[in-house]
Amino acid sequence: MTSTVAVSDPITTPSTSPAPKLRFRSYLGYAAGDAGNNLAFSMTSMFLLLYYTDVVGISAAAAGTLFLVVRVWDAFADIWAGRQVDKTMTRWGKFRPFFLFGSLPLLLLSVATFTVPGGLGGTGKLIYAYVTYAALGLAYSLVNIPYGSLASAMTQEPVERARLASFRTMGTAATIIALAFIVAPQIKSSDNLQQSLTLTTLLFVVIGFGLYMLLFSTSKERVDRDVPHVSLQQSLATLKGNRPLLMLCLSALSFLVGMFTLQTVQAYYARDVLGDANYFIILTVVSTGVMFVVAGFIPRIVRAVGKKTAYIVSGGLAVVAAVGIALTPSTLPVLAIVFFGIYGVGLAAVNTLMWALEADTVEYGEWRTGVRTEGTTYAVFSFTRKLGQAVGGAAAAYGLGFVGYVAQQEVQSQATQDGIRYIAGFVPALFILIGVLIMVVYPLTEARFRAMVAETAARRAARED
Repeated sequence: MTSTVAVSDPITTPSTSPAPKLRFRSYLGYAAGDAGNNLAFSMTSMFLLLYYTDVVGISAAAAGTLFLVVRVWDAFADIWAGRQVDKTMTRWGKFRPFFLFGSLPLLLLSVATFTVPGGLGGTGKLIYAYVTYAALGLAYSLVNIPYGSLASAMTQEPVERARLASFRTMGTAATIIALAFIVAPQIKSSDNLQQSLTLTTLLFVVIGFGLYMLLFSTSKERVDRDVPHVSLQQSLATLKGNRPLLMLCLSALSFLVGMFTLQTVQAYYARDVLGDANYFIILTVVSTGVMFVVAGFIPRIVRAVGKKTAYIVSGGLAVVAAVGIALTPSTLPVLAIVFFGIYGVGLAAVNTLMWALEADTVEYGEWRTGVRTEGTTYAVFSFTRKLGQAVGGAAAAYGLGFVGYVAQQEVQSQATQDGIRYIAGFVPALFILIGVLIMVVYPLTEARFRAMVAETAARRAARED
């Protein structure tokens, strides 16, 4: 039976032998996994609202309610998926079977989500949208929760975890930029946007499955665990009193509300505020392309100042840039692009650091209870991120309705254009600022983390002797 250690117990720092370093192929495979994830995830967050309003004919208000309901459902699906992960142990490990068996259904459901039959009528289309989007969310949880949980089982070295998070960010960035170049031009020039989106998502099935198989073949679970099959009671015990996880979740919730508000209205901002849908490609390349540069520096930054300080500074930078986006008039698109680039720097750093910080909270839970619950811990973290996505996406949709957006109208009113600009800037600035302020009092430092891991390893060694 494992013992529980009180939070106030002193932490000793016994020496432990270093674990073998991860090889480049492991980092590359991990990047491929999130590239595959985002063929479904970013495709919906970037284009689904516009698809529903301008192709399917669902009103912005109805789409806002749909986003809120389904994404809250997604959040609870994450919790259920986390429990399935923690209960699982196979010859492939705890996490890899989900990539093997869950990736193809996920990618096929993305095709179904972007292929609403035209002959269903208004109510039928809305029902179809609810069912397919909810099913897509459940399938995504069953792949993404084990994917996100995998990092904490691959290594316990903070710099290696930061590097994994960096490669994950680069995988995300590569997909988002590809989506901008592949999908955004279809919005402006396709004669049959429905057919184009169906064929595009079918292509993503082939590409995505290959990416997931690369992840499956290159990942390996290296971290020791005392309890292979974790009970519900043990899962709940590791969450109870996990203050770092709670604070990270609250910060992520607020951060994601802001992030997804802007991401959801970005296509409208480009087309209706700046006056050309092709600006979406430029904004996406600028704000997302910097992820490749920023992600490469994250391990060095972590080594120099630690994850907490880097998170706070990067979030503050994103706040300043978001205010700039809100205040930049539509006649100055170059200035808007500059602010999107600065916003992208802050966004990339915070998002990368989040994944590394989440992995650290797994160690905190094990240090307290003796049980590793990567699945449940990541699921709780993802739960709050999904709530943030839900609120952010719904806020964007409701905001469009509030400022008088009219679907398929060639030119929106000046008041509507200004409203879209304010939604794109002021809302993200407010919520990201709240997330930064929460992290100011985050308790888990780099030194505390290393001592905690060393003590957990020493206890395990003492039990084996």
